[in-house]
Amino acid sequence: MWVTAPMKLFESRLIFNLGLFYKRYFANLGQLNWGIFGLILVIAFFYSSVGFGGASGYLVVMALFEIPNNTAVSAALILNLVVAGISFVNYSRSGNFKPNLLLPFVIASIPAAFIGGTVHLEQFTYLVILHSVLLATAIRMMIVLKGDRNQVKMVSPSFWSMLLVGAGLGLLAGMIGIGGGIFLSPLIILAKWGNPKQAATTAAGFIFLNSLSGLFGRMAVGSFEFGSFGLALIPIGLVGSLLGSGLGAKYFSGTTLKRLLGGIMLVAVIRFVLDWLF
Repeated sequence: MWVTAPMKLFESRLIFNLGLFYKRYFANLGQLNWGIFGLILVIAFFYSSVGFGGASGYLVVMALFEIPNNTAVSAALILNLVVAGISFVNYSRSGNFKPNLLLPFVIASIPAAFIGGTVHLEQFTYLVILHSVLLATAIRMMIVLKGDRNQVKMVSPSFWSMLLVGAGLGLLAGMIGIGGGIFLSPLIILAKWGNPKQAATTAAGFIFLNSLSGLFGRMAVGSFEFGSFGLALIPIGLVGSLLGSGLGAKYFSGTTLKRLLGGIMLVAVIRFVLDWLF
């Protein structure tokens, strides 16, 4: 407990110094970009509160502002690392990290994600199935049943089942370019492998490591493009994740986290439907 006050002071000074840094070096980026930065801040805040990196949200925002694809994907990966990394640290500091709930998933997901990147599917059909599953899961997460309010007895998953899930999510991540955490977190909760905060911690670590793998992959093939625009986003993601994950780890209840998670998944489905219609 004695480290709590110094850590809060450190976070406050960090946010203040980041603000000065941003004002000094990036004040000339133009009025259009301020809209991007504001949206990135909001996405980082809400996604980090449930242990997500938010890459899909960042990519949508940057597409709206016509940021070149390589720059957008590279910036989204860096933001994923920052936001998911801070979320993982904050949730872990609150005692929610279970190594045996993360490592088996990661062992299988990283090589599977590489394989998934070589697979080509009919994208629209696959995305329809994907978002149908997301919708059903989101509805279940947002509706709190009477039994959900009682103490839930946790179930220990087998090592092999976790490897299988990790491989499936890694393959999915490689094929359609998502982190996989948006599926891992609700799966842990609904299967009773962990409580909502443990699920958020595991998802954050999962997303961080898979994003790091993806970043190295882009660097290896020469498609990593960052520049001053990407650098300017780091302070925004850092502040959003410090605030969002700090609230999620310490103050949000399990029910609140489940509803937030369901809401984020529902937004992803609505976004897909709107993209399809328009």
